[in-house]
Amino acid sequence: MATQLANPTSVTSQIGDKTITIETGKLANQAHGSVTVTFGETIVLVTAVMSSKPRAEDIDFLPLTVDYEERLYSVGKIPGSFFRREGRPGQDGTLASRLTDRSIRPLFPKGLHNDIQITITILSSDLENPPEILGMIGASAALSISQIPFNGPIASCRIAYLEGEYILHPTYDQSKESTLSMVVSSSRDAILMVEAGANEVSEEVILEAIGKAQDANTATIDMIEDLTRQVGKPKGEVEYDQAAADAI
Repeated sequence: MATQLANPTSVTSQIGDKTITIETGKLANQAHGSVTVTFGETIVLVTAVMSSKPRAEDIDFLPLTVDYEERLYSVGKIPGSFFRREGRPGQDGTLASRLTDRSIRPLFPKGLHNDIQITITILSSDLENPPEILGMIGASAALSISQIPFNGPIASCRIAYLEGEYILHPTYDQSKESTLSMVVSSSRDAILMVEAGANEVSEEVILEAIGKAQDANTATIDMIEDLTRQVGKPKGEVEYDQAAADAI
């Protein structure tokens, strides 16, 4: 069982003209790592847990699961079904899970076969600031402060190119109207994942967008490292499949 924190701890940073806050110690304290990420009126809860032992069966992969939970209460609605239950994730939720998985999966130690589950839950949505990137940032933060082995932190940023200007963490409308909308996940030293949609933009625009996103990610990584210094737990000892690690 994870140790509960005595007091909530938060870090805040200005990314472009937007303010992002990462907080831990208030919700889901029994998870190995849990944070809330706030951006405008959009709030996302991210938890990270890991099994105590590797999977029993013979596997040669990391059993990582990323669940992206969209909740109607986040926009002030009640499910309209007979049983008042939430439906399965939509296309946007599935894509958000994949973006998160692709960003963090390469940073787990080779040969780690413990089950790891990341759960991203949208607590509040202001219908202006997309929650997907907050979930990706929260996943990195939750893993970084936990005892789960993780060679992070990393950070993620969406950048849009609209009317000759680069916009960090654009709103829904800005992304829709832009000629380039790109998600970049990176560590301090390397680009880990890029996903983009564009309408005939030059290579120079794309390269500059990646550079600006990397700068924004570095500021976010500073936040996560600050939080980790304050509340981070020592990384736990786990069993590694050395043969599988050597084969990779």
